Amino acid sequence: MSLVDQQYFSIARKIVSNMTSESWESIPHVCITYEPEVTAFLNVLADINTTKTHGGRITLNTAMLRVIVEGLKACPKMNSHISFNRRLVRGHIDTFDNIDISMPVMLETGEMMTINMHGFENKSLSQMRDAIKNSMERAHNSDLNEVMFEVSMDNTLQGLKKGKIMQAVFRLIGSKTGSHKVKTLSGAERKAYYSKPESERLTKHDIEQGTITVSNLGSVYREWDGECTILEIIPPQITAIGIGAVKNVPICDHDGNICPGKKLPLTIAFDHRALDMGDIAPFLKRLDEIFKKPEVMEEWV
Repeated sequence: MSLVDQQYFSIARKIVSNMTSESWESIPHVCITYEPEVTAFLNVLADINTTKTHGGRITLNTAMLRVIVEGLKACPKMNSHISFNRRLVRGHIDTFDNIDISMPVMLETGEMMTINMHGFENKSLSQMRDAIKNSMERAHNSDLNEVMFEVSMDNTLQGLKKGKIMQAVFRLIGSKTGSHKVKTLSGAERKAYYSKPESERLTKHDIEQGTITVSNLGSVYREWDGECTILEIIPPQITAIGIGAVKNVPICDHDGNICPGKKLPLTIAFDHRALDMGDIAPFLKRLDEIFKKPEVMEEWV
């Protein structure tokens, strides 16, 4: 066996590795799939876009984010954080009225970054589209290592306040020493970068923890003929949702006739310490209502 390559973890990979490890070590996951028939939904979306220029069109991703927001309004428990002490068997769940969606995106460099789309609970489809576009533009003007390091240092300081001294020490050693040292800007480069207005680049506010994570997995490979069967929840969130790729499928109508249709698989993962299947039923029912009468989207533009 011969080694062909070795790459040390970037700060983005370190953060992802740390958060996902904590997720699987501490959270009892329940994952379900939901596959609505979306032919009518896609037709309504296409009709909405006929009146818009190319840059002003509503993408399927944006439309699905609004659908999910509607589901969360019907089932606010899913839009929560959990705190649980296993030793003392004590815990509480904090439910939020603001819906801040942690949304993983792929940058032009091929790197992944999770952006917090703040305040989506009251945004129209057009406002959502513009907010996502603005965040992506600022992401392209940002140094990923700088933003991630800001967040990492903030998390470390928060850990120190909670008495996690050794965790802070090990993190500093891991990020600032040896071959695994995180490379951040210095000198004139650092000064020039931070002279940019915050309105033109991402800050830790843009990638801090949201209230729920929604990943558009289908956008990575649109020809994907399958579905995600398991998805990690990022603590302290209690819900994660994965959007798959639209699939052409045969549909059997009420009369037993087979006709062509389209399905969009969703994966919903929830923390079993906080939620049971019955708790998320209102979310699924609301989505059923939307996909049965997708004309409601015209009110969201």
